[in-house]
Amino acid sequence: MQSHVHRTHRSAWLRASVLGANDGVLSISSLILGVAAAHAGARGMAVAGVAGLVGGALSMGAGEYVSVNSQSDTERADIETERNALREDYEGEYAELRDIYIRRGLDHELAARVSQQLMTHDALGAHTRDDIGITAALAARPLQAAAASSLSFALGGVVPLLASLLAPSEMRAAIVAAVSLIFLAVLGGLAARAGGASVLRGATRVLIWGAVVMGATGAMGALFGVVL
Repeated sequence: MQSHVHRTHRSAWLRASVLGANDGVLSISSLILGVAAAHAGARGMAVAGVAGLVGGALSMGAGEYVSVNSQSDTERADIETERNALREDYEGEYAELRDIYIRRGLDHELAARVSQQLMTHDALGAHTRDDIGITAALAARPLQAAAASSLSFALGGVVPLLASLLAPSEMRAAIVAAVSLIFLAVLGGLAARAGGASVLRGATRVLIWGAVVMGATGAMGALFGVVL
């Protein structure tokens, strides 16, 4: 029997990790390029990069926690609604579950038997999964998402920061941009591969948007550098 690899269970932490790493690379590289375009010295660029890295990692973690925790609150409220409905109108909830299976293609008799057996085994679990659409794989996990987002931002952001610290002064901006774009393309490709999508499409998409963001930030830095 051929086995299948399913990727849905990765979606929560994969989304947070990819978003965090992309944000880390883009935020720190754009910050460094913007400061460089404003003719700041190496020390100013390093300070801006470190401050952005620390602040961004903490901000990403906190934001992800709040966002996913709100989703978790909504899920708990929906589950409680189902629990009350089962307590107050068990037959109505049974009919609702049966009708769900009929709409999915089962005949009336089979849908009735399946609904009865599932509700006898775990009525709340059956309704949580098939009525609300909440499953164990997709359930909100605030702490996991926050940790993945914060750590991945830091790991992503340290790449352009190290490139800035190690590059020769006359080539610093070019090296930061090149290293960041390469890393973004690799990230996009890996994320696409992990999700079962086209590696080339994923890498190209991230590469293009990364170049646009870095270019826009650099232009703003140059503009303000002239004005100030």
